[in-house]
Order: sequence, then C-alpha cells, then structure tokens
Amino acid sequence: MHFTFTQLEYIVAVDTHRHFVTAAERCHVTQPTLSMQIKKLEEQLGVVLFDRTRQPVVPTDAGRAIIAQARNILREVEKIEEIIQEVKSVLSGELRLGIIPTLAPYLLPRFVGTFTRAYPQVHLQVRELLTEDIVAQLRTDQLDAGLAVTPLQEPSILERPLFYEDLLLYVHPDHPLAQQPGIEAHEVPQEDLWLLAEGHCFRNQTLNLCGHTGAGAEMFSYESGSLETLRKMVDTEGGSTLLPELAALEVPERQRYRLKEITPRPVREVSLIYSRNFAKERLLTRLTEIIRQAVPADLLDEARGTVVRVR
Repeated sequence: MHFTFTQLEYIVAVDTHRHFVTAAERCHVTQPTLSMQIKKLEEQLGVVLFDRTRQPVVPTDAGRAIIAQARNILREVEKIEEIIQEVKSVLSGELRLGIIPTLAPYLLPRFVGTFTRAYPQVHLQVRELLTEDIVAQLRTDQLDAGLAVTPLQEPSILERPLFYEDLLLYVHPDHPLAQQPGIEAHEVPQEDLWLLAEGHCFRNQTLNLCGHTGAGAEMFSYESGSLETLRKMVDTEGGSTLLPELAALEVPERQRYRLKEITPRPVREVSLIYSRNFAKERLLTRLTEIIRQAVPADLLDEARGTVVRVR
C-alpha cells in the first residue's frame, strides 16, 4: 500500500472545511487535482473516505478513522521538522494562535512585537475567536495554540497557565458603591450589571462570581464582545461592570477610584492551550516565556486569589 503525505493533507483539508473547492483553495491546488488524488487514495485503500452525496461533504465511518490517523501522521512529520530546527538552533515556520476577545486588546500589544523581533523567521498568525471556536480549531489543526481563560477541562486539550488577573468591579461615579474602597463578592450588584454577550467566557465568570441570573442592565437589546464598550456604557448610562486586571489598567488614573477590589479575591486564570499532539514544543516554550515577561510580575503568582470557574 502506497500513499503520499500530500494525499493525507488533502483528506484532512476536506474533513476540516467539508467542501472540496475550499479545501483545494487552502491547499493551493485546483479542485480537480485534489479530487483526483483523493479518489486515487480511496482506490489504493479500497474504501470510500467521503460521502459525496451530502452537502456539506462528510467522511464515512471508515473515513473518520483514517482521517484521524492521517492527522496523527502529519503531526509526527511536524515533530521531525521541529527536531531539525532544534539541531540547527533556529526557530522558523508558522505559529497559528487563537486569542479570546477579552484578552486580545490588552495582552497582544504587550508581547507580539517582542516575539516577532526575537524570532523573525516565525510567521505568527493571530485570530481573535471565542473559546469554543479556539478549541474546535485546535482539534482540527487549524490552530497551533490558543490564549484563553481556564480551566476548561476539554478532552485532548492541554493547558499551560500563564498568569492570574484580578477581577474588579467598575462603577459609575454616582453609583452607591462609588465611595467604597472595596466590596464583598455578595455585594456585586445584579440589577445594574452590564454583561458581555452569550458565548464569552468572561460573561460566564461574571455570572459564576456573583450568582447573577443573566438579567441586568438590559434596557435595550444589545450584545457586545468588547469590555471597552461595556466600560463606556457604565460611563454614560450608569451601573457597573466587571473588568479583568489588564483591562482595568487601561482605565485613566483619574477614574481609578471607580475600580473596586472584591473580597474574597477573585482571579481569572489565563493559559496557553494546545492539542495533546502539538509538535512545536520549542515555539510554545518561547512564547510562554515572552508572555510571562510581558505582564506585571504580581500576576504570575498562582496564590494571589481564587480562580473563578469559566463553566
């Protein structure tokens, strides 16, 4: 039995995108070329890999098992490339990184320039995605790693904790809590709390922290994935919202009195997450080091507070 790595790449691409034309575009070949190679592989194996009568195209039972093994084989090839780079003491290639929206504007500017200058031969490709999308793309090898809030407890996904952010309450100047130095967790207001849209892990942490029912300052139908937008809604419309520490550092000095520490001290754990079969170990280690150096040192202390559940 003979097959090529290219054929394996083609069947993985079709499984990932569930469309022959899109898979061909991503593999930089024509659709007839990709289809011909997959058909040839099916003839060599003596099984049909894809049910072409369905749209989007789906793998057969045999196809699912073979494609899973193809992904493992391609990961092992990546590990060989990693060994070669290690021998040559060179880091190069592509690193596809996902990052959640409540981290991206506050964390990316802190480390991305340092990383790209330190490793100019590495093409860092960053995508801003919700946690569920990052996990899904890690499993289908569309991403190499992700920056997300943990613990997630996802099968086959490993978590490497990076730092721990305080969760702070941000209030309007006329809010009843505005003059208090800090508050107890049970005092976090439910009736005027602005929340992120469904699907954001920080929304879940907010609800878990204060036992919120999900109803709050919803005077009109509005969904946001932006912490900055929620902060400005508090400024103009009143109420309060929770901010993680890196976002809170963006609050102007004259408004810092409106940030309230919460007791007992809640924190969110930020981690680098990746597939169990991740091949680019050296890249992961270097990225971990640079991110940890880029955040305030006190955020590295795991014991600084109690991690709030994401789910």
